[in-house]
Amino acid sequence: MPDHFYVYPSYLKKDLSRTAGRRVPAAEAVVELTSEQVVAAARRLGYKAEVEAEKQYPRESYAYAGRVKVSKKPGGTKTKFLRALAAELRRSAPLPTRK
Repeated sequence: MPDHFYVYPSYLKKDLSRTAGRRVPAAEAVVELTSEQVVAAARRLGYKAEVEAEKQYPRESYAYAGRVKVSKKPGGTKTKFLRALAAELRRSAPLPTRK
């Protein structure tokens, strides 16, 4: 078993459907996201993470958004990590301003 897993920013994008590649519920997803933001949030959660910028999500082969390599922790699952990551990204995201 590998000691890591990969996270594409598309896994957490609110504007994607589940069939298009989103891996968290729409209510927990975020609007805009970069792989650097994913790395920062994963590190805040205590994971080792690094960006692989030249990679692309197979379902979005036209866009090179990169992917993030995350080291696994004992007893954790990718699904639990993605939900915790989405919560961390929402918590750290700036609130939209009204005009």
